[in-house]
Amino acid sequence: MILAFLAAIGRGVREFVVSLGFGTRTFFAVLGASGGLLRRLRLVTDQIHFIGNYSLVIIGVSGLFVGFVLGLQGYYTLNKYGSEQALGLLVALSLTRELGPVVTALLFAGRAGTSLTAEIGLMKAGEQLAAMEMMAVNPLQRVLAPRFWAGVIAMPILAAIFSAVGIIGGYIVGVLLIGVDEGAFWSQMQAGVDVWADVANGAIKSIVFGIAVTFIALYQGYEAKPTPEGVARATTRTVVIGSLTVLALDFLLTALMFNK
Repeated sequence: MILAFLAAIGRGVREFVVSLGFGTRTFFAVLGASGGLLRRLRLVTDQIHFIGNYSLVIIGVSGLFVGFVLGLQGYYTLNKYGSEQALGLLVALSLTRELGPVVTALLFAGRAGTSLTAEIGLMKAGEQLAAMEMMAVNPLQRVLAPRFWAGVIAMPILAAIFSAVGIIGGYIVGVLLIGVDEGAFWSQMQAGVDVWADVANGAIKSIVFGIAVTFIALYQGYEAKPTPEGVARATTRTVVIGSLTVLALDFLLTALMFNK
């Protein structure tokens, strides 16, 4: 009983280490295959349109409702201490520092990440990747690298849109519906939000999340078993691993950036 349990743990650890090592090799292989994209930028721009433009609706609507909730809950909390004039600052800091990058990354993993995994997995199941290799076309350079850089570029843009729409949502609830002073709402926000300490750090977070989530999605599709069940499992793993990675990275980056 004990030996079987230890053997199961050993197998799990070995599989994790092997997967981690192969994933690291694949990551650097994708980076190495990215040099040729400078001559074929259309591959990247097409993927930015596919990943970013088709995610705008869910990002915008989610940002608006998150702003609504922040405006409502923030007002009720600040009103207890007579500080409801700082509602704009609360909404802006919450979105630019945390909620904007994190929620955008989670939505990105659920929408664009699963799409990328399914696309690559189906290409592998249909032997399209093997056909590219037979024609001396590197699938890492032709398929994975453009999608990887498109995700890295699209993520901070989507996070900025999420934060901007969320601030508008907080303004609608706090100023137009509840009646917080409009001048105080914007002036407190402008005085309290620092471009480098808050906005830039949030942008760095979104870039890191974009690298992690996009690569996880591509790797899961690239390593999926070429069967319908294998593609389905890879898609599920993309959401689970991507979401947990985002939350873990958010803790580490927050500890490094805002430890003053």
